[in-house]
Amino acid sequence: MAKGFGARVLTPQQEKEVKIIKRSILKHFQCLKEPRTGRRQDHNLTAIVTIGILAVLSGADGFVAIEAYGKAKREWLEMFLELPKGIPSHDTFGRVFGMLETEELEKSFLSWISSLTEKMDIELIQIDGKTKRGSYDREKGLNALHSISAWSSERGLMLAQKKVDSKSNEIKAVPLLLKLLNIKGAVVTLDAMGTQTEIAKQIKQGEGDYVLALKGNQGKLNKQVRDWLVLVSCDQS
Repeated sequence: MAKGFGARVLTPQQEKEVKIIKRSILKHFQCLKEPRTGRRQDHNLTAIVTIGILAVLSGADGFVAIEAYGKAKREWLEMFLELPKGIPSHDTFGRVFGMLETEELEKSFLSWISSLTEKMDIELIQIDGKTKRGSYDREKGLNALHSISAWSSERGLMLAQKKVDSKSNEIKAVPLLLKLLNIKGAVVTLDAMGTQTEIAKQIKQGEGDYVLALKGNQGKLNKQVRDWLVLVSCDQS
């Protein structure tokens, strides 16, 4: 335990929750391939990855912030993680995450999130594109960083994310993002960029429903919907 803290007495319910968290983490992250070789390891990989992910989900925006999160939550983290040397430094977090295989980490993370969302019975999934503020640098020739995310507003949880080369490529990224999600029984919402026949078809094939936005520049479809709404309005009057 952290220095300065006595042994915390947990209620039976809290003990049960800690066991569930530990079992879930080990199941989904223990299989990650250890990238460090030929050196003494003060911190195990599962602990580093888990603290990093929990910190980012809590709003941490860098490795210094991840270290600060770990130190603030150390007593709680020690309930389900092995931390014999305490919380890793921000340099350790940066070095280890830089060595990990991105696809392998993403696969483990999405598997973990999927197991959680199934238990939480999430019904509404919002898909939206974002441009990272301050990522564009004309002098250095750096383009803005774009990504597309699937978000559960009910739980405040990002379910999946894909990086895109430019904002114009968001349409191509949506089908790839949908493949990462279990949308059975869910309602998927998208803005006008996602109002595409193939995207709607993919959602239905996944046994989900959808709410799609329309803009005026989507001429033919926009007119068809307007005409249908007028017809329905007349039938009900």
